[in-house]
Amino acid sequence: MIHADGGLTQGGMVVQDCLNLLAALIRSNVSNQTNIREMGHVARFAALLPGGKKPKKARTAAEQEDDWVSPQSDKNIWGLLAIMRMFLVKGNPGTLQNQNVFQQNGLVRQLLNIAFDPATAMPIKIEALNTCADLIRGNARLQEGFAQEQVRPIVESATNGLVSPNSVASVYVIEALLNLVLSPAPNELFDLRNAGCECIKAYFYNHVQIQEHFLNRAIGGHEGGDETANALTILMGGPQVPPTGDPYRIWFAANLIYHLIFDDYQAKETLMQVKEGDAESGEEVVTCIQTLTANLIASLQLGEDERISIAYLMLLLGWLFEDAAAVDDFLAEASSLQSLVQAVLTPGEDRVLIRGLCAALLGVVYEFSTRDSPVPRRELQPVLTSKLGRDKYLDAITGLRHHPLVRDFEVLPRNSGSGGSLPDVFFDEAFIDFLKDNFSRLSRAIDRNPNIEQHHSHDGVDRDVVDALRGERDEKEQTIQELKAQLMTLEQKIDQEQAEHRKTQQSAEEQRSTLKRINDKLHEDLDKEVAKRDREFRQAMLETENRYNLQIVALNNKVQQASKDANLAVSKVRQEYDEQLHGSNRARDELEKRLAVSDKARQEAVATIRSLEEMLQQTRIEVATITETLSNAQSHVQNSEAQLKQLQEEKESQIQLLREEKEAQLKQSKLEKDNLQSTIDKLKEEVQELKTKAQDQIWKVKDAEEKLRKAEAAAVTKSAKEKAITDLQEKLRKAVESEKEKTTELEDLILVLSDLEEKRSKDKVCWCRLCY
Repeated sequence: MIHADGGLTQGGMVVQDCLNLLAALIRSNVSNQTNIREMGHVARFAALLPGGKKPKKARTAAEQEDDWVSPQSDKNIWGLLAIMRMFLVKGNPGTLQNQNVFQQNGLVRQLLNIAFDPATAMPIKIEALNTCADLIRGNARLQEGFAQEQVRPIVESATNGLVSPNSVASVYVIEALLNLVLSPAPNELFDLRNAGCECIKAYFYNHVQIQEHFLNRAIGGHEGGDETANALTILMGGPQVPPTGDPYRIWFAANLIYHLIFDDYQAKETLMQVKEGDAESGEEVVTCIQTLTANLIASLQLGEDERISIAYLMLLLGWLFEDAAAVDDFLAEASSLQSLVQAVLTPGEDRVLIRGLCAALLGVVYEFSTRDSPVPRRELQPVLTSKLGRDKYLDAITGLRHHPLVRDFEVLPRNSGSGGSLPDVFFDEAFIDFLKDNFSRLSRAIDRNPNIEQHHSHDGVDRDVVDALRGERDEKEQTIQELKAQLMTLEQKIDQEQAEHRKTQQSAEEQRSTLKRINDKLHEDLDKEVAKRDREFRQAMLETENRYNLQIVALNNKVQQASKDANLAVSKVRQEYDEQLHGSNRARDELEKRLAVSDKARQEAVATIRSLEEMLQQTRIEVATITETLSNAQSHVQNSEAQLKQLQEEKESQIQLLREEKEAQLKQSKLEKDNLQSTIDKLKEEVQELKTKAQDQIWKVKDAEEKLRKAEAAAVTKSAKEKAITDLQEKLRKAVESEKEKTTELEDLILVLSDLEEKRSKDKVCWCRLCY
């Protein structure tokens, strides 16, 4: 229906209704999603989107010239993208299969083309990037392939529009997205930058290797002075002077780094190695955490947009939480504590978020500090209780917890503001989840006993107990040293025993080598004997093969000679047939000459023809009689063959009996032989009679031919005579062919009788051998 209504670009209310119905069918319905996926309808999504393969159909000239675009086009495309995102909800059981099917239909490439096409409307670009993020999130194979895609980067024109000109060279999609997200941009582009940020986060989501590679590239680019967009470089550089009016540049950079290192201690350890300053040149070495903290304090003191301060606070909270080493790095610059306390104590209704986050950062620092920290726990607690105060701390945490931007985060819109103002977006979804999960722990942190250290569990460990354990460890190390001395003495004894063992092993090795030489000699003799037997066997096989080959050649020669004889016989028969045909043609010429003078005797010829027809009828009757006689002869021959077969079967059974009773079988065989001889004699007599009858028929046919010649001479008219002669010739030809067939059958019968005679002679010889 969507295609019939003009597709997404020219469709109207019908397309919208179809999209609404489809969304109602698949929203939170895994079964319907599975049916649509398995029925191959995902390919139709690709066909409907811009740049997809349209269904082939005949189009008129008017339709080809119709480039009209519906006012609902962007809304239709956005609706289809929203429907596609329903297939890709994170955590659904069918999401992984849906992602694979979408990728197989080329939707990753198609969505990137839509997002980076300068002609695409802004809402479509945003939704395409969000759909692309959902498509690759959590799918390792698609995440790895996504980085290989190339696009034309989006750049800002002089009119604050976005273009992707052909003059700009294609770059890898991650680089294009980083340029889009981290480059200074007007507030109207916040939604597009946020969608690009989601794409980057989806690229390394739950993929340790990609996260490590991304973080290492960021560190390497920062240390190497790479000019490409780099989140770490932006964070380390701090707010720009003069301000650019784009606080989200730092906010997006902090968001990306936060997702890279959160709950990943290896990534935190890697990022802690980043430092600035050369100690050999006399410069002060500043760690990454200290630099970020300094930029945070600077943003608070200079009154920068609170989004910048919140970005640094989010990153530091995620980094320091449950990481004592990071807390120690932070406490190495103790002046930061006083600045954070001052930020919490600064009043103002517009500073609720800053106060709450600074208090939370102080709580995390105290919660995960140790006795060995640059500012020990026993010294850190008075800073919180006396300078800040427990009530102020809890009020700041509570104010943060109940702030609408935190409390109602899930239901608040997260898009750009109207009229070019800054959006009301301050937090990331993952950070809000982190805050809500740990608000109660942060509230209790100020009441912790400074002698109890918090590590990765809620159960505390007393520092005095740790010292006692260290004393026990030292004692055990001393005991270990004594045991090592004893072990060295034992090793010396073992070395002596091993030397004696090596001597014994050497003598045993010499004996084993002697036995091995003897064994090798025996194997060599055996191999020679086997080789000799093998040569003899091969020689015998070769002689046998040559003998068989000679026999095969002889048989082939005989077969070829028989084939030549048969070909000669066929040639001879064909020559005789050609001579007879030539004679027949000559006779036909003579008949045509005689027909020239046959007009005078028409009446006599008619009478003669009638008489000849009667004679031919008689001839047919006689031929039928001959045919019946031959049939009887054939049946008699078949009966004879059956009798012979029966005799052979009886012969085989009697041969077996002959071995037991030779004399009785000999008499019975002689009697059967006489009977067989008499049967053969009778068959010969019948064959001779058939030959005589056949000869008589041949003479009758010749007489008929003579009469035919006379009739031809007496023909009255040429036409009647030709017709009569033609009929007679046809009948004569059929009679001759019948006679030839009968003659052939007689010859076959004679051959059968000859074979029977030969078999009888062989049987006679066999009987004689058995008798003797």
